[in-house]
Amino acid sequence: MVGDTPALEARYHMQMFRRMPVTLVRGEGTRVWDDQGRSYLDFVAGIAADSLGHAHPGLAEVIAQQARTLLHVSNVFYSEPQAELARLLVEHSALDQVFFVNSGAEANEGAIKLARKWGINQRDGAYEIIATNNGFHGRTLATVAATGTPRYREPFGPQLPGFVFVDYGDLEALKQATTDRTCAVLLETLQGEGGVNEPPEDYLREVRAWCDERGILLMLDEVQTGCGRTGPLWGYQVAGIEPDIMTLAKGLGGGVPIGAVLAKEHCCVFEPGDHGSTFGGNPLATAAALYVMRQLTEGGVLESAQARGEHLRQRLAGLEDRSPAVAGQRGQGLMRAVVLHHDIAAEVASRALQEGLILNAVRPNAIRLIPPLTVTDGEIDQATDILERVIAEVHASSSAS
Repeated sequence: MVGDTPALEARYHMQMFRRMPVTLVRGEGTRVWDDQGRSYLDFVAGIAADSLGHAHPGLAEVIAQQARTLLHVSNVFYSEPQAELARLLVEHSALDQVFFVNSGAEANEGAIKLARKWGINQRDGAYEIIATNNGFHGRTLATVAATGTPRYREPFGPQLPGFVFVDYGDLEALKQATTDRTCAVLLETLQGEGGVNEPPEDYLREVRAWCDERGILLMLDEVQTGCGRTGPLWGYQVAGIEPDIMTLAKGLGGGVPIGAVLAKEHCCVFEPGDHGSTFGGNPLATAAALYVMRQLTEGGVLESAQARGEHLRQRLAGLEDRSPAVAGQRGQGLMRAVVLHHDIAAEVASRALQEGLILNAVRPNAIRLIPPLTVTDGEIDQATDILERVIAEVHASSSAS
């Protein structure tokens, strides 16, 4: 059925994705192959989800072994890989307890419910959450209401009340937005879908201090920045702070769907029946995530990713020096964006695909690079060489027209 997949998708699947014109059928490490046998360097990695790359042999064996042993039993019963993963996450973070779900949106949904219950019980009914413009927290009705991009929120009728938006990085605006109704602040340590936006240097520390002063919760959405993506294990470590609540997904499962809500003991106010998930924390997903976490914490992947992140930064800095089309770069670790002077990112990504490199135009003038944490220096060199060449071609073409 080679070549039929796009036609089948157009006929039978709801049209909700702007897909690249490629059908991927196989992967290995940082490389994937399409149904025509052509290979590509994958610098999107399932949108930062394939943390150990494609078809990692150890992860594949764990998944196969767990599938042969016990696939799913529901949370009516105890589960060994679930309990062990919870222990590992708590021991390697500043949080105290974990609840498992299936995605980043579900994790943020759970965090919002947790913060609201805490505020209602501990702050005389406070339920409002301060979020940021250009932030992204998911596409459920609650998480899209918390997402600071109007075009994501507005098509679906009246939004869930209780969210107040301020500019990312504007501490004074956040302070002004804080009232007796505020129970929490919800931030990303880097705004991923917003364009890999970095906060001012002391912003997160100052927000943490403000939350402490006002007695409200600091919730960090680390769905994209967590699990080694920005250098250390967690993005909050870059800022030298600790959140009250943290959400995870994407890279946690190495490509297997899983999410998690982690919280400090003082705000773990959920009781039986308050929240739940049929598939959340199932044996297959938690066994996979347990393997990923062990590779990060014990297998040398984290240290290697930190070195590769620095190499990527240096290569992009060189590109910035040489290319008149490049305005700069931003990001941390292996989560970076090349910022362009003009809105040509979509054309750059399209041309790069033709050259065998998968990139993401995260904003009209920004290209996001989020390769697997197992990427090599050689693959980074190859990718940045392609990127530099493509940017020059697109820039020349757009200037001529």
